[in-house]
Amino acid sequence: MLPDSQMLLQLVKMEMPFGRYKGTLICNLPVSYLEWFNRKGFPDGKLGGLLQTIYEIKLNGLEDILGPIRKMNQSQ
Repeated sequence: MLPDSQMLLQLVKMEMPFGRYKGTLICNLPVSYLEWFNRKGFPDGKLGGLLQTIYEIKLNGLEDILGPIRKMNQSQ
């Protein structure tokens, strides 16, 4: 199964809309914050899906897949 390219793009473009890390790109959130959400429950909807996705990416050491997407986003 291929990752949803739109979701990966949103991980490097969308900022956290609330909380301690408000304004931080989703892809730059610290693992400790994502672990807290994993314990307490991710928000519903699109944001929750993005947070769960970046949590799994970071948990499994797959952050390198975001490198080309970050570069593409910076050149736009």
